[in-house]
Amino acid sequence: MATYSFINNIPLIFFKGILCVDSFDIVGDGVKDLLVGRDDGMVEVYSFDNTNEPVLRFDQDYCFDIIKLFSRLLLCTLSESVTSIQGGCVGKDGYDEIVVSTYSGWVTGLTTEPIHKESGPGEELKINQEMQNKISSLRSELEHLQYKVLQEREKYQQSSHSSKAKSAVPSFSVNDKFTLNKDDASYSLILEVQTAIDNVLIQSDVPIDLLDVDKNSAVVSFSNCDSEIRSIEGQYGTLQAYVTPRIQPKTCQVRQYLIKPLSLHQRTHSIDHDRPMNTLTLTGQFSFAELHSWVVFCLPEVPEKPPAGECVTFYFQNTFLDTQLESTYRKGEGVFKSDNISTISILKDVLSKEATKRKINLNISYEINEVSVKHTLKLIHPKLEYQLLLAKKVQLIDALKELQVHEGNTDFLIPEYRCILEEADHLQEEYKKQPAHLERLYGMITDLFIDKFKFKGTNVKTKVPLLLEILDSYDQNALIAFFDAA
Repeated sequence: MATYSFINNIPLIFFKGILCVDSFDIVGDGVKDLLVGRDDGMVEVYSFDNTNEPVLRFDQDYCFDIIKLFSRLLLCTLSESVTSIQGGCVGKDGYDEIVVSTYSGWVTGLTTEPIHKESGPGEELKINQEMQNKISSLRSELEHLQYKVLQEREKYQQSSHSSKAKSAVPSFSVNDKFTLNKDDASYSLILEVQTAIDNVLIQSDVPIDLLDVDKNSAVVSFSNCDSEIRSIEGQYGTLQAYVTPRIQPKTCQVRQYLIKPLSLHQRTHSIDHDRPMNTLTLTGQFSFAELHSWVVFCLPEVPEKPPAGECVTFYFQNTFLDTQLESTYRKGEGVFKSDNISTISILKDVLSKEATKRKINLNISYEINEVSVKHTLKLIHPKLEYQLLLAKKVQLIDALKELQVHEGNTDFLIPEYRCILEEADHLQEEYKKQPAHLERLYGMITDLFIDKFKFKGTNVKTKVPLLLEILDSYDQNALIAFFDAA
């Protein structure tokens, strides 16, 4: 499995969608456990406690040698989505197992049979006859399959060089998913094919960041491609993935995914109405369905079909900054409220453009709350402060290592510098996983500064270099003062 990332944040553990479940008493306590297979290859076992609430007991990332429950096969990460899961006794009497099948057809068994045997000093461990017979049978079957594959390959080569041979484009299906991860504000692009993937070419007409994540260990994927993408809000377009499997003759399928103007927003059930909000109001001769189609174009997780009723309200949260958006609209009117001026600015520009395409006259009005700017800067502050501190620590590592080599120890260093040396590998790895993260935060603050004055009819782009100087020597109070004084 090849895993690429277009993120610039710390990789986190995500709980993906559930594809299959089963109930079986794998723990052996007389109560059936819940076996879960997910679309990221995760296999989980849930047990029920005294309150009848499911509690996660095991997944394949835990070390089961401690409790002697599962074989160490559970430590192997399944590189494909789990399509089926079943508990029972399959391989050997007296030992329960979990059997799973994956998208490309692999079948894996997780058994409670101990795979380690212990002996005292001087004792010799021998494989019993049953195990020897099983190994011999598997080797014989494997050799037979390899011989059949070789025969079919030779047969294909002979037929392909024949003058009567006809070339046919092989058909294959692609299982794909493009979803937003709330935890780190990135998109997961999952591509699966029922044969080995030769390569995946990704093309985008908007800026995206690319980075390998932890679970990627190869350039070539043998089953699926699991990618993560973080886009820049306000820049929208299309992401195309060209999937080429390892089959002959070479063929390719293209998958397209829309990157929406407010791509980092996610639907939520409620918002904090006490926050300082900016309001954008649209009125005009447009239908409820037309305005709904514009909202679908701008925001993810909105159903294509207009909901029932004359009026609808959707709530959204920005997964990167934690700002909010309330969208309420009906025939002839749409009201959008957000605590982030940049969100309102993006909506104003995009909705105006869409209305112009359809030759619909829009009346646009807005109310800007000055307090919301300071509120948004305070939301950005902890992220920016952390990234600046991380960059500063990484810059010090090489110099501190030279001092350590020269002096022979680190006793002369203050505790802060000793801590940096102790965590050097972790800090460098974290910094490496987040390319352009600091620049992205700078960009958001710059956009906020420009958008604030754009609604006042003032162009402040000439003051951006001064803003960047303040950010380089960052102080929250100085930044807020600059926004107020400008």
